[in-house]
Amino acid sequence: MFTDEALDSVSVQSQWRISQQSAQESRSCQTRAVHRAEAEVQAGSSSTCCTQTETQPQEELHLQDGLELPGLRDFLQRVEDPVVRELVRNARSHAFDEFQVNGEDHRQRVSCLHFLQHSSAQERGLHVTSVSWNCTGSVIACAYGRIDDGDWSTERSCVCTWNLDRRSLNPKQADLVIHVPTAVTALCCHPEQPALIAGGLYSGEVLVWDTSRTQDPVLVQTGMSADSHREPVYTVAWVPLQKKGEFGVLSAGSAGRVLLWTVDLEEARFVLSAAYALVPQQLPHSSGSSSSFKARGSSTVGVTSLALSPWDPDTFLVGSEGGLLLRCSFSSQTPAAVPPEGQSVTLRAPAVFLFKPRSGPVHSIHCSPFHRNLFVSAGTDGLAHLHSLLQAPPAALSQAATGQGEVQIFDLGRRSLRPAATIEGGTDQPATCLSFNHRNPHLLAVGRTDGSVGIWQLSHDLTEQGPRESSQLEQIANQVAE
Repeated sequence: MFTDEALDSVSVQSQWRISQQSAQESRSCQTRAVHRAEAEVQAGSSSTCCTQTETQPQEELHLQDGLELPGLRDFLQRVEDPVVRELVRNARSHAFDEFQVNGEDHRQRVSCLHFLQHSSAQERGLHVTSVSWNCTGSVIACAYGRIDDGDWSTERSCVCTWNLDRRSLNPKQADLVIHVPTAVTALCCHPEQPALIAGGLYSGEVLVWDTSRTQDPVLVQTGMSADSHREPVYTVAWVPLQKKGEFGVLSAGSAGRVLLWTVDLEEARFVLSAAYALVPQQLPHSSGSSSSFKARGSSTVGVTSLALSPWDPDTFLVGSEGGLLLRCSFSSQTPAAVPPEGQSVTLRAPAVFLFKPRSGPVHSIHCSPFHRNLFVSAGTDGLAHLHSLLQAPPAALSQAATGQGEVQIFDLGRRSLRPAATIEGGTDQPATCLSFNHRNPHLLAVGRTDGSVGIWQLSHDLTEQGPRESSQLEQIANQVAE
């Protein structure tokens, strides 16, 4: 048994041990163990949808399962032959060739998409002298000058371009403005390189601009020399050369010369490759045309228009100030009867056929891309003439562009002299030039004397070739030749 004193002694010793242990724990720098626990809870959701339809008839279920109705196979076999015969007959029939199914209103055959203006040119009263689409069909190039200046002019001019595919197109602000020291009288975009534009000036110079060089776009120019034109250049065109992929520039002017230039890119200059001169006494004879030879007593025939044949690389057509219309050959070796003036090449006489002369200057010629023997000419007499390369007399059409500002479109397939559509343009300013977009035939650009250019969209029936139009065009060509 323990006495009270013994118990007190034990109690004192126990308290001392506890106090000693507490002192040791308080002096430790390590905390007690932290108990951790991880718990993950994932909630799930589910839903059930049920749709019940009405019971389908047994025959409908058979059709869905690929089974046939009773008697269906017999019926199809019985009508197969007569149905096929009728389909073949319809495919060969031309009863509905002229029927239009697009539902377009006649008044909507032409609609204006853009009305392009260059304020500086309009403020100075400049006319649009030429328009040309680049090879991609997205950029329209416009030349400015004057068509009523009979005397020498030194007024500055310009060439403007608009990219119609740009979202930020501003009809009143050109994408590029090329300043030119004198009036631009002719313009033609390169057929394969979208940045190159050939131009002719009132001063007689021929240039090629590279629109990718915005700081100095002049790539080459002829300057003034014995080889160059000395009077206004009224037409320029890109001509395929013998080496595939290379093109030269053909230019013609009022002095009666037609010059073929090649471009030397290494030296940045034009090289005269061939030269032709139209001399009245060397022109082929045609009834009723002798009076035209003596017009103004000139020694040469002033060229106002020119066109290349897309069918024959040796053939080009020329229209003159006196109304003459000529078929010419690049391969002609006949020396031109003109005195030498220091040219680097010999001038040749290119004319091989004379069509019936017109009563005024011929301002436009265009060869048909659909028939090798047909072309159209237009002049100041107010008529567009349809010609065949095989005979002198033309088949006359009505007016194509009028002095009141109208542009008239004809459809030869209709056998009518009435226009199929008329572009009025909302202005009485005369149309000076026009150009179809070869990439997008629905687009037509028309330049006017007020300095504006209208971009018009043509309807399907005015641009798409019908199933019988080729044969109709062949019939027209044969009738002209009779």
